[in-house]
Amino acid sequence: MDTSDLYKEVVDSISAHVAIIDEHGVILETNQAWEDFAAENDMEQSYHSVGINYFDICGQAAESDDEASEVAKGIRLVLTGKLSEFMTHYPCHSPEKKQWFVVRVVPFRKKRTARAIITHENITPVMEMQEVLRKKEHELMQERQKLEETNIALRVLLRQRDEDRSRLEETVYNNVDRLVLPYITKLLEGRLSDKHRTLAEIADNNLRDIISPFLRTFSSLGLLLTPQEIEVAHLVRNGKSSKEIAEIMGLSVAGIDFHRKRLRQKLGLANTKKNLRSHLLTLDKK
Repeated sequence: MDTSDLYKEVVDSISAHVAIIDEHGVILETNQAWEDFAAENDMEQSYHSVGINYFDICGQAAESDDEASEVAKGIRLVLTGKLSEFMTHYPCHSPEKKQWFVVRVVPFRKKRTARAIITHENITPVMEMQEVLRKKEHELMQERQKLEETNIALRVLLRQRDEDRSRLEETVYNNVDRLVLPYITKLLEGRLSDKHRTLAEIADNNLRDIISPFLRTFSSLGLLLTPQEIEVAHLVRNGKSSKEIAEIMGLSVAGIDFHRKRLRQKLGLANTKKNLRSHLLTLDKK
């Protein structure tokens, strides 16, 4: 087998559709894959036979496909040496199936010969995979958008729930502090038997225990404490002693001790060993 026969056999063995054209675009040679594709797609003999002008093929295809004009332009630039290589991809669909090809044009390596080698490679599997990936990406974007919308709705619901809970807690504070505790205080200030005083104190302490969990922040103390009690609470929180607080506020030490006792009662610390300042420090500063 001589060299020319070997080259022909090699070119016929590759999957790409190969054609060699001269400087005028006339097809000088095609390989077996080129001719098989033409036969399988019922193309006219002139579309793949030696001696047919490839630019004419592009011109006829350009009537329905703008990319054919770009291919013809790229081939001319390679033939004139203005481009060392031209490559693009294009669709080649039939009624039965969709196909995509990549066309590559390179100059013929023989010196002083204005020729070009044109190859068409089937890239349908790659394009189909890209299409699948695009669809999946689109679906993921839609799912992401739905999740974002759901998260927004959940945040709104959670915020509404927190607001409702805060309003409920505030209502409990106000109702207990204004509608119940003052009357218990009056009972305790009156003449009661030891038994009735004990019962009243138990009711007072239990009610304060019920509302004490609602006091999550230091600022919420304002719902339950008097302005003077709030001032005492701030100073206790800052580590001041009863004597120091009395000097700052211009009150007696006994008066400050009374306020400290009322603070312990209102914060649910009565009859416990928990330190008042430690408890105040646990309250958030918000």
